[in-house]
Amino acid sequence: MSSGALVLLAALLFLAGNAWVLTQTQGRIERTLSQCGPEQVGIVFGTSHWTRSGVRNPHFDARMGAASKLIRLGRVRHLLLSGDNRTRFYNEPVTMWRELRERYVRDEDMTLDYAGFSTFDTLVRARDVFGVERAVLVTQAWHLPRALFIADALGLEAVGCAARTARVDGQWRLQAREWAARVATLGDLYLWGREPYFLGPFEPLEIAPPVWELPYGRERE
Repeated sequence: MSSGALVLLAALLFLAGNAWVLTQTQGRIERTLSQCGPEQVGIVFGTSHWTRSGVRNPHFDARMGAASKLIRLGRVRHLLLSGDNRTRFYNEPVTMWRELRERYVRDEDMTLDYAGFSTFDTLVRARDVFGVERAVLVTQAWHLPRALFIADALGLEAVGCAARTARVDGQWRLQAREWAARVATLGDLYLWGREPYFLGPFEPLEIAPPVWELPYGRERE
């Protein structure tokens, strides 16, 4: 009976933790790109370019499509591309940068964060390394509640912009992991005082004027 009670208590805490994260953030998730922002900075969360089965990752493609469109629409002025760069063979920020260049995003409109090893690390570094105070968070809708909750705890003013992705095989695994990650995030923030893996010196973002604000001919230089 005691074991059953502990399992029931754990299940209730698990559901309550998820409900807390969701209720605190759902009102700030926009699913229409043209309605996201406007803000100076969009934070794009890294993910693998390829799936384990060797095909293009639709979540990566959706984030890149959303980020490039936000720039074209003028809904954000600058993109902070934050991801994992643990080894020489795996570099999420550079992969995002290359993809966005192919989508005609200017180099001066992108900053690469090579130490965004987790959602938590990305947001702490956005605040403490890159001087971000307000931002649009660009990722999938199922990831945004946790990202926004962390941003709130860090004092960042953030709204979520959902990168729409077609449903894929194994989607339930991602969502189940996200449910567990939300509960773990509560522990990170309020119990064991998690710190980012790496910070580094202060490097405030340099936000270039958009093309339409440049003097005639400057965009061709």
